[in-house]
Amino acid sequence: MLIVDDVTYRIAGRTLLDGASVIVPTGAKAGLVGKNGTGKTTLFKLITGDIHAESGLTSIPKGARIGQVAQEAPGSAITLIDFVLAADKERAALLAEAETAGDPHRIAEIHTRLADIGAHSAESRAATILSGLGFDHEAQARPCSDFSGGWRMRVALAAVLFAEPDLLLLDEPTNYLDLEGTLWLESYVAKYPHTVIIISHDRDLLNHCVDMIVHLDRCKLTAWRGGYDSFERQRREKLLLDVKMREKQEAQRAHMQSFIDRFKAKATKARQAQSRMKALARLGPLIEVDDDQGLSFSFPEPQAKLAPPILSMDRIAVGYEPGKPILKNVTLRFDVDDRIGLLGANGNGKSTLAKLIAGRLEVMGGEIRRAGKLDVAMFAQHQLDDLSPEETPVEHVARRMKDQPQARIRSRVAQMGLPTNRMDTPAKDLSGGERARLLLGLVTFGGPNLLILDEPTNHLDIDSRDALMRALNDYEGAVIVISHDRHLIEATVDRLLLVADGGVSPFDGDIEDYKRYILERAASDRRDSGDPHDATSSSQERRKVAAQKREQLAPLKKKIKAAEDRLAALQKDVAKIDKALEDPLLFQKNPERGAALSKTRADAVRAIAEVEEQWLELSAAYEGAMAD
Repeated sequence: MLIVDDVTYRIAGRTLLDGASVIVPTGAKAGLVGKNGTGKTTLFKLITGDIHAESGLTSIPKGARIGQVAQEAPGSAITLIDFVLAADKERAALLAEAETAGDPHRIAEIHTRLADIGAHSAESRAATILSGLGFDHEAQARPCSDFSGGWRMRVALAAVLFAEPDLLLLDEPTNYLDLEGTLWLESYVAKYPHTVIIISHDRDLLNHCVDMIVHLDRCKLTAWRGGYDSFERQRREKLLLDVKMREKQEAQRAHMQSFIDRFKAKATKARQAQSRMKALARLGPLIEVDDDQGLSFSFPEPQAKLAPPILSMDRIAVGYEPGKPILKNVTLRFDVDDRIGLLGANGNGKSTLAKLIAGRLEVMGGEIRRAGKLDVAMFAQHQLDDLSPEETPVEHVARRMKDQPQARIRSRVAQMGLPTNRMDTPAKDLSGGERARLLLGLVTFGGPNLLILDEPTNHLDIDSRDALMRALNDYEGAVIVISHDRHLIEATVDRLLLVADGGVSPFDGDIEDYKRYILERAASDRRDSGDPHDATSSSQERRKVAAQKREQLAPLKKKIKAAEDRLAALQKDVAKIDKALEDPLLFQKNPERGAALSKTRADAVRAIAEVEEQWLELSAAYEGAMAD
């Protein structure tokens, strides 16, 4: 097991850990969570011994191997498969010794040990891991230097997974994975035979592959059973108890203080007053209550009102080299209120399609039509480099709000989700999440009609991801999302497009359907026995049956979608009415309007209850039919 015992660590005068303790049992799968900057990566460095604590200790069983993804991605001429195989140092050393050993007894020992560690199936296992992370058989035989930085980091991840250390430390591994790779990793980690600690802000990953959450907050470590949703629920319940206990403490203090104030000057009551003062001192400090409401930010509403469609494509082809289209024969339509998620493995053309829609690529063939005043904003991770490193968020925004007072400029920066104490910090000194929020605010500054987000969550913690989700749901323009964060996709989009095999087609299902599709395909690819044509046929048949089932249930799903849209509209109406009713003079100035608004609100609340009941019935019917 891993033991962190009373560890204190400071850096540059800032305390990251203060008497922190936690135990992670052998074989446990633990998610390490906490806001960005609290010290999660520092804790990993303490565990590996790269840095040392001021006090306290971290310990693991003697002889246990620790593994983590290398900081630098491999870039040599060694092939991917050979690089991964070399990660098992014992196997590599034994194979090298076997080439030169002359003692028959030693040769026997070597081969016995090679059999014990499964050395003869190592190549197959390494190929399976690489395949799960997106490398086909041809790619596995290519040198590491052929691949870009993100793909090399996948190779580094494959190497540490292949080595199967006793304690596996993964620090935001999904930042360089697509949705397909994330789904595969989730399944792999859940079945991993040893202890895993994973730093991640991916809520679904933490719900499906870990059995405990270690929360780093206020320089302390707290262990919670279950996945992230369970942790969040337990923590919320504890917070409510803390609030009630604090209120009780405050009432008790107020009662004692009242007695002291009334009687401390009276000789007959002086002794009792002194006794109360001592009792008050013994009560100790009040329970701390985490009153952090989390970050919030918003996107400006579209400036121009456009008629649908805002953009349409008719049998277009697009790519980067003449005569070599990445996507072809694509016919699509985008409307003013579309919420679309793009699915498909990295390299299949999702970003290419996004760049075409944003006007950053020209079509090679076919026709694309845009609404006259269409304003498209696009966020991509590489754009973070476009921020001026020496300029503060206030200075970035001031360039777009010339001659505006400082108060308005700072108010606009606050809408981007940056706290007051970070507004005057140079961009180079902002955290990755803070830079991402600044860039999101800048690219949407003018109120676009269509917002394209290409992996927007890579540097955002869970609170920031939730804030992004709320901002997208409040935004009235069209949205296209490319993300490995399933929670974000499920919460913000209502239409899925699959980019694969050089084309784009609707995916008739939800994220869970897509997860099943990906895992079935991976299982088919891994199948080593039987006729491969039979295996492919079987997989295709299962997908055909699943597609037929989704087609049969399409009318039911449309009813569910209609109920969700109706519910959202009713809730928005109630929110508007509530805002109007907040006016304390409404019933004095215009009692008729006040009464009418109250009646309309009551009708809307009743309608919400009816639609919610309908939605629950439809959803239960759909889930039951899909499970059959």
